[in-house]
Amino acid sequence: MAPVTDDALGAGAPVPLEGYATREVAELLGLSACQVRSYVRGRFLDPARGPRGAFRFSPQDLLFLRTAKGLLTAHVGPRRVRRVLARLREQLPDARRFAGLRITAEGGRIVADDGELRWQPESGQTVFDFERSEIAPKMAPVVRHAFARPSRAEHAEELAAEDWYQRGCELEPDFASEAREAYEKAVESDPSHADAHVNLGRLFHEAGDPRGAERHYRRALECRPGDTTAAFNLGVALEDLGRLHEAVEAYERVLKTDPSYEDAHYNAGRLYERLGDGTAALQHLKSYRKLIRARPH
Repeated sequence: MAPVTDDALGAGAPVPLEGYATREVAELLGLSACQVRSYVRGRFLDPARGPRGAFRFSPQDLLFLRTAKGLLTAHVGPRRVRRVLARLREQLPDARRFAGLRITAEGGRIVADDGELRWQPESGQTVFDFERSEIAPKMAPVVRHAFARPSRAEHAEELAAEDWYQRGCELEPDFASEAREAYEKAVESDPSHADAHVNLGRLFHEAGDPRGAERHYRRALECRPGDTTAAFNLGVALEDLGRLHEAVEAYERVLKTDPSYEDAHYNAGRLYERLGDGTAALQHLKSYRKLIRARPH
């Protein structure tokens, strides 16, 4: 997936002495005023108050919100964005460090880089550059050779779909191409293997092929109609294809199975607003806010 960046804050952007108003923050970062206020309600930000009680956001607040916007742009769900931001606030108590922070979504994991250290905010685990830049390229020929060479068990009988699926999961962090081939072998062996279809869909999506992703997400839902991950990911793929009505249907399908799925409410509300259905948008955004407020802080 592409790096999570946002250049909405230019070096020459004027900074009012009293801070930024909610509307100004929303316009600068391409967020809605509702999104900006939600980070205050979630206690991620504690902006100053103007003479009439209106929020006044500092440049440090904008840096924090820029990080949030970048994650959302990279199709990281709001629920996970909040989890990542909460961990980053713990790990970076000095808000000014957000200024030089770079965050990327790499093969399903989120990695923060402050120029000196790379780590996964959700786990706190350090990520060493040699994991991919040195070891992975050197190991690639070995992995491909081992992948192509059948084991003794395979000489006796074909690997089961679950074996191929597990092999794909092991390969995926560093060898996406081989992982994809393993998942494809899994669904060849068992066309109803929903998990393999979901992972294939994600790999197609991350490779910039939302149509291929759609095909596998739909196949996963045929095999397992109540799969909320497949339905939600299908909605994201359909959004990328510009098919907003179908995307809304996918998010609604998620909510029929799990009415507490926060990200599905958020995405459905956002799309209904774009489609001109203010009533449905308000209903979903109210549900989203209610679920967020109900979570323990």
